[in-house]
Amino acid sequence: MSTPKTLLIVYHSLTGGTLQMVEAARDGAQDGGEVAVRLLHATAAGPQDLLDADGYLFATPENLAAISGLMKDFFDRSYYGVLDRIQGRPYASLVCAGSDGSNAARQMARIATGWRLKAVAEPLIVCTHAQTPEAILAPKQIAADDLAACRALGEALATGLALGVF
Repeated sequence: MSTPKTLLIVYHSLTGGTLQMVEAARDGAQDGGEVAVRLLHATAAGPQDLLDADGYLFATPENLAAISGLMKDFFDRSYYGVLDRIQGRPYASLVCAGSDGSNAARQMARIATGWRLKAVAEPLIVCTHAQTPEAILAPKQIAADDLAACRALGEALATGLALGVF
């Protein structure tokens, strides 16, 4: 019997929005039971976790039109340790944005391009429209339809890995 493929989900969440998104993606990925799913906070993930996985989902809040500092720290700590060792593996990304999220998605795409990963989905950006200091720092509640999209992305990643599509 072959070893199941592993999907690594690395995330950071400050107000709970990104966490809700990755939990939905994780649940979708686990539905088929054919792929092992590892959900790691950015502070707990590192190069070996990337090397041990077959595919990735990176998730971050948008902070000042960029990825969060702790997500950047994960990429900084991991980048050279896996360079030229994970090329060709599939990835997707999630952004919990207050206004736009596209720059945070571009940042992750540039890092993934440096690793020569293969994007298998467009970045999934959920906009909370939090624009005041109070709204930005408040706990988030992600809408059911957005969580369904996150779940579907997780399911698609896991299915593709299990079938060897990517």
